[in-house]
Amino acid sequence: MRSIFSVYPSAFPLPGLFQSARVLALLIACLVSAQAVAQAGGAEKTLRVAYLEFPPLSYQAADGTPAGRFIELTRKVVAEAGYQPDFIYLPVSRVYLYLINGTIDVWPGVTEVPRLEGEVLESWVSPFQVQLSAWYREGTEPLEHFDQLQGKRVIVIGGYTYGGLLGWLERKPGIRLTEAPNHRSAVDMLKRNRGDYLLDYQAPVQEILNGGANNIVHESKVRTRNTAWLFSLANPRAAILRNEFDDAYLRLVEKGEVPPVRELTGGYVIPGFPEHLR
Repeated sequence: MRSIFSVYPSAFPLPGLFQSARVLALLIACLVSAQAVAQAGGAEKTLRVAYLEFPPLSYQAADGTPAGRFIELTRKVVAEAGYQPDFIYLPVSRVYLYLINGTIDVWPGVTEVPRLEGEVLESWVSPFQVQLSAWYREGTEPLEHFDQLQGKRVIVIGGYTYGGLLGWLERKPGIRLTEAPNHRSAVDMLKRNRGDYLLDYQAPVQEILNGGANNIVHESKVRTRNTAWLFSLANPRAAILRNEFDDAYLRLVEKGEVPPVRELTGGYVIPGFPEHLR
């Protein structure tokens, strides 16, 4: 018995039709695959970079964009390493949390944060130091030894651990802590005599004082700390990213586009500073 295909072969050109369909399906699959690869590559080349309010090193400008000395340096290094930055503005406590759970990839911040121990890799390159100071009003004694904080009211910034120092201060019964929500509020509290000393970093406080041309607030040097890029170990490429950042920075040094590599030292620590936090 002859089949319908043998009787009317021209009406059912199945081999050619199937072949064309297969080719079309393959082409669609290739296009979808190429698009997926491109999207994956684009995602891989974008780094989620946290930054916080720490003027003039990092801050959110009036138009909502990231700005500051450390931010501009980060832009250069990220670009030289072959990535695109996606800056995310966060409070410091959220920066720590997001580094731990991998929501962000890197933070231009300070080294040796106790809460981040075992959670991040720090770049070998340290662009500059930051200084922690004890700020006080005219008429108050300069802080020359950390024991002078006994019996005093100390203003601290909410969310800051000060490299583990906050926990030590909280356990000292003779020191009364008052928390300020941000740097400007902390300076205002000090001016209004709501504390004897303010523990805060030099750069943001000087930015505030320079803006107001205020000479009634003075500082005593407490400690210097190193800056670095901190990479989340929740990202499986953390070690690769660190190497790429360090290499990129060295290339930029050779081009004269960034400061020379610093020789790291122990830095300054005020007498009486807790030994285990040095």
